[in-house]
Amino acid sequence: MKHAATMRRTRGRKVGRAVAATAAAGLAAAGLVTTATSANSEPSSTGSAAAQPAAVVDGVAHGDVILNMFQWTWTSVAEECTSTIGPAGIDAVQVSPPQEHIQGTEWWTSYQPVSYKIESKLGTREEFKAMVDACGEAGVGIVADAVINHTTGADQGAGAGVAGTSFAVDDFPGVPYTAADFNDCRENIANYGDRDEVQNCRLVSLQDLRTGSPDVQDKIAGYLNDLLDLGVQGFRIDAAKHMPAEDLAAIKAKLSDPDVYWVQEVIGAGGEPIQPSEYVGNGDVHEFNYARQLKNAFGGQLSSLQGIADGKLPSDQAGVFVTNHDTERNGETLTYKDADAYTLANVFMLAFPYGSPSLYTGYTFDDNDAGAPGATTTGVDDADCDSDAWSCIQRDPAIAGMVAFHDAVEGTELTDWWDDGGNQIAFGRGNTGFVALNNGDGEAEHTFETSLPAGEYTDVAAGDDSATYTVAEDGTFTATVPAHSAIALLSAGSH
Repeated sequence: MKHAATMRRTRGRKVGRAVAATAAAGLAAAGLVTTATSANSEPSSTGSAAAQPAAVVDGVAHGDVILNMFQWTWTSVAEECTSTIGPAGIDAVQVSPPQEHIQGTEWWTSYQPVSYKIESKLGTREEFKAMVDACGEAGVGIVADAVINHTTGADQGAGAGVAGTSFAVDDFPGVPYTAADFNDCRENIANYGDRDEVQNCRLVSLQDLRTGSPDVQDKIAGYLNDLLDLGVQGFRIDAAKHMPAEDLAAIKAKLSDPDVYWVQEVIGAGGEPIQPSEYVGNGDVHEFNYARQLKNAFGGQLSSLQGIADGKLPSDQAGVFVTNHDTERNGETLTYKDADAYTLANVFMLAFPYGSPSLYTGYTFDDNDAGAPGATTTGVDDADCDSDAWSCIQRDPAIAGMVAFHDAVEGTELTDWWDDGGNQIAFGRGNTGFVALNNGDGEAEHTFETSLPAGEYTDVAAGDDSATYTVAEDGTFTATVPAHSAIALLSAGSH
């Protein structure tokens, strides 16, 4: 739960702060918190929050890393929190939309709400609550994917949701919503250069809610407050770009915790009138250009990554990722199909000082519409990391090692950048850690200059404690980095 030492209530605190406060209080009662910093600790002299974690659960430091668990059932998430995610020090998991939605095997049915009952193909309300509690005991918070811009598409006509709630065009008795609760525009968005059209017309037939209406805001806030009452500690706001920022601010102000963490999906594009910077007053915003630049660099030259933060949202307002459920299907970003490059990009994200990182674990697919393995019209099978059908990045020892690296170097600056002008780069994080990446086709030997104190260091990117390096008195060490691989040095006492 890095950053959590400062419970700042300004533009939207990091989920690590929210989780830290709840976990430190709840877990202390359970005897699970072994150490914790004060929630009123002051930032360090560098301006960043204190580098020590806010809570250490069963000896594991937690940071601000989120794991996006796309289409995982609540039962599977609960089990994974206990067995893997908590022990890895991952701070929170983002779960797929929990509200009732239309029936269908496709993944996108989860994004077509019918009612705000906590009853979806991923599990029941009781299973959702059990997941929240189990993850909380493991020191892991829950971020819920919140679909509040729209209901199901007008093209669905009439039907029943997965929990049996009836619906028809302009008629959603399960909320209830009627025609007056939807915007007057009944056409699909055609011109993304028109702000009014983007925020008031239908996104691919999805019926656009009148989010400027106080009554609609109350209903949405009621849904989110229900999730907060169940123990949810943050929200990912789906399709935020399609709602005016002031509407989202009004909804957030109606929450029982108006300072709850949330990160907004605002897909910025050059020349469009709606930009991510408009939404930072409400909380964090996903920086899509970060993921796009990662793909370009891993298909070109890694040396370009030195300036990856340039021209983007401020670091403390940016949510960053290598891929998500949309971009892995539309080709914008690297995906599990990119194998070593995908892993290396996640290593870089966890090591480089920009934004709050989200890892992603989903399932393998060939059909972009395909639901999770074993999906029926009303249910999804539990995830199985022993099967090739699930990507399970959180089970990769190198990723777990880099989560530890990320948490240990919090609050330190980027130092000692080196690159060969192509696909080999290296950089330090103050006097705490150092990472080197090689995206070339052959191994690369180099003597690196660092700010590390002399001594023995563990390569946490190796996934175990067997690989060590010696840093000399002058701060140098020599290493051979294998092709399409990385090393990440961290002192044994830092993880």
